[in-house]
Amino acid sequence: MEADWVAGRRAQMMEETRARLIQAARQAFATKGFAASSMDDLTAAAGLTRGALYHNFGDKKGLLQAVVDRIDAEMAARLAVVGERAESPWQGLLDEYRAYIEMAVEPEIQRIVLLDGPAVLGDPSTWPSQNACLAETTRRIRALVAEGAIPPVDPEAAARLLNGASLHAALWVAASDAPEATLAKALDAFRRLAEGLAIG
Repeated sequence: MEADWVAGRRAQMMEETRARLIQAARQAFATKGFAASSMDDLTAAAGLTRGALYHNFGDKKGLLQAVVDRIDAEMAARLAVVGERAESPWQGLLDEYRAYIEMAVEPEIQRIVLLDGPAVLGDPSTWPSQNACLAETTRRIRALVAEGAIPPVDPEAAARLLNGASLHAALWVAASDAPEATLAKALDAFRRLAEGLAIG
């Protein structure tokens, strides 16, 4: 019984340590960027040692991955709420993609997920969160075709094109010298492309 309590307490402490490091890194990466954030500053802000960072994340790159994963999960939750408010499943899907592209002008998402993330972690289309999104979109499009809500189309092909277009639109907006103006262009073009699927 005592061993179970000790194990549970140890797991809780490890989770608290991870959460403190992720929060400190998230704040630093958002304000200074990944490259300018030193591991010593990150661990000091969290009140922990560099050893705690190595033990939990391997290195600063591993910590960035954890921060990106956390923000990705929050983005997914926000997008789900957007989709649920729509008048139809198809409109919900399009609204979610639109909201995703719009998030590219939010400073934290812009800097951590869309600028530093790809530069350090590689092609975002290979990230687990993107693969999960692709699988979910494929499932939803398959259901929409089966219900006759949109004309017949290969679900995976349509999902890959929608995901790719929205991701690259968000990357374009984030890297732009005039993000708001670029966002307007990206949203208009994406809407025209996506609505074509409903016409057949």
